[in-house]
Amino acid sequence: MHHDLLRDELKSLTTEAADASLDDIDLVSTLEAAQRMNAGDRSVPAAVEPCLPAIALAADSIAAAFARGGRLIYVGAGTPGRLGVLDASECPPTFGSDPSQVVGVIAGGDVALTTAIEGAEDDEAAAVRDLDTLGLTADDVVVGISASGRTPYVIAAILEARRRSALSVSIACNPDSAAGREADIAIDVVVGPEFIAGSTRLKAGTAQKLVLNMLTTLAMVRSNKTYGNRMVDVRATNAKLAARSFSLVQDVTGADDPVVSSALAEADGEVKTAIAVILTGLSAPSARQRLADAGGSLRAVIS
Repeated sequence: MHHDLLRDELKSLTTEAADASLDDIDLVSTLEAAQRMNAGDRSVPAAVEPCLPAIALAADSIAAAFARGGRLIYVGAGTPGRLGVLDASECPPTFGSDPSQVVGVIAGGDVALTTAIEGAEDDEAAAVRDLDTLGLTADDVVVGISASGRTPYVIAAILEARRRSALSVSIACNPDSAAGREADIAIDVVVGPEFIAGSTRLKAGTAQKLVLNMLTTLAMVRSNKTYGNRMVDVRATNAKLAARSFSLVQDVTGADDPVVSSALAEADGEVKTAIAVILTGLSAPSARQRLADAGGSLRAVIS
């Protein structure tokens, strides 16, 4: 009986529907198939557009959580879980954020990043345990990611967030999704049937990546982690990023090479501090303190 109900439920989801116009993709040339796939992919950003007010609200809420010492916690199973872990892992090198500030949780644990774990997405108790292990508090924001919007692991995480008075956000790819109905903020990006019916790593995965990009990027901009569109909190952890750091300081200040090199050395490689040193004449410790007092806002310090 349970399987009959599940089948009926899945039939009603646009993410599970088959596009009849693609029934012959195995008969056409590879180029034509690629052209059709590309045409379908072009619809994804347009599907995100109606969700922009909800995305902006969520980004502001995440920035507010950061300001009170809270975290952004992504929760998902399978592809959505991997996308959450990916976005979380890219925040420290891009924004100089603490690795604990944005966290990705995937059903089944780290092994699920590379291997499909049978039944992990249905394990509601595991979602509660995983958030408990993280020490979820009311200061945090939980973002549940699920293409169908009905993944039990994700819905359980959203309900646990509510129980602990943490703000919850749902990202799904069906209208009026089950997860969205339980969350404080629902982001339902309706991308329609996939190129391969039900393969939600395709348009749905692209839509989720776009939304995750927006959530962290906009929250970090609101948190003064950038100067305009410059990543001035970047950490120079490799040669490419060291070169980028030098270019950033020079781009913002217009200073000569020796001045930039000296300021970066004095600032222990901190781009924001080096820029403040050059533009204000402060010592690195004073510039660092001024930035801290201004909530990390380089614009406030140099103006």
